[in-house]
Amino acid sequence: MMVPRHRLVTRLTHWTNALAMAILLMSGLQILNAHPALYWGRAGYAPNGAWLDIYGAGTPPQGILRIGRTAYRTTGLLGVFGSGDHLVMKAFPGWLTIPSWRDLATGRRWHFFFAWVLVLNGMAYLAHAAITGHLRRDLLPDAGELAPRHLARDLWNHVRLRFPKGPAALAYNPLQKISYVFVILILAPLMALTGLAMSPGFDAASPWLLDLFGGRQSARSLHFIAASLLVLFFLAHMAALLAVGVWNELRSMITGRYRIEQSE
Repeated sequence: MMVPRHRLVTRLTHWTNALAMAILLMSGLQILNAHPALYWGRAGYAPNGAWLDIYGAGTPPQGILRIGRTAYRTTGLLGVFGSGDHLVMKAFPGWLTIPSWRDLATGRRWHFFFAWVLVLNGMAYLAHAAITGHLRRDLLPDAGELAPRHLARDLWNHVRLRFPKGPAALAYNPLQKISYVFVILILAPLMALTGLAMSPGFDAASPWLLDLFGGRQSARSLHFIAASLLVLFFLAHMAALLAVGVWNELRSMITGRYRIEQSE
């Protein structure tokens, strides 16, 4: 039986968000390529002061990802690409960046434009969710759903790939609610605020924001960590789609219609 599930505003903001996040990630990697090292504090330029850096070293060059005192060889993935006379030494491959060639200025323009697209789109979604009751009714978990026993049972069902069927499939489970609330109300605002903290113009007008994060380099590190968590959320989201049925979920986010399966 086909039933309505997602409103038009929800669907439009979802796909706008997906496009904006993809471009922000790829343009952000272009920006990070210019100096692929992260620091804590107000300033940081020396590689040995970074808590994370990506580089090429040795003869022949090998790609290295260093986190703290531990270094990992990442040739072909990070740091060094190609072979023979066609070795390329940069943190991220061209197919992962916008633009695909080294162009920091263009990457920053793409990043700043779609950052505002994401912010405005997110504000529209939150306003709609609050006005229609979607935020309170469907996304915010209640006290019972946050009980350790309830969460443990839900986690165990996920591990066994057991998901509700019938009308119960229309509701978000507690783990979904927690992850969505974390992304919407914590991770996304953190991304926006740390991004603003790296803007010289905004820092001049509101220096308190830079102080809040402990300096520009700390804001940059937190921005990267938040982006990495968003990528993990996306991967978990895709895994869940594969587990419950891609086409039914995809159709509901395109047309708003969802097919309910009968419980066994």
